[in-house]
Formats: sequence, C-alpha cells, structure tokens
Amino acid sequence: MTALDLSRAEWRTSTRSVGNGNCVEVATIDGGVAVRDSKDRRGPVLTFPPSAWTAFVAGVHTR
Repeated sequence: MTALDLSRAEWRTSTRSVGNGNCVEVATIDGGVAVRDSKDRRGPVLTFPPSAWTAFVAGVHTR
C-alpha cells in the first residue's frame, strides 16, 4: 500500500460546523474523498471511493 500525497489537498469543513473543534474536514482527491479530524490535522486520514461518500452524505441528509 502506498501513502497518498495530501500536501496539496484543499480541506474544507461543513458550513454547519459551529467552530467548537468537534468536526471533520473533507478533501476531494484523485479517485475519492479524504476525511480527517479537524483537531488532529497531522493524524490519520480515511479515504472513500466517490460512490461510498455519496451514499454516506445521502444518508446523513435524510436524518
């Protein structure tokens, strides 16, 4: 497994974030979506294929 180069990723937080530090940041990367903890920007990053991210977001919007 090779590490992703995320040095140029443009991370963003939700517009609904209240700024208390309990949120995640998301970046679109080649072939998917990367997600990280906003409190630990140097920590681990999860990556998802676009279809999985779309399904997740659709599920969140229905709640």
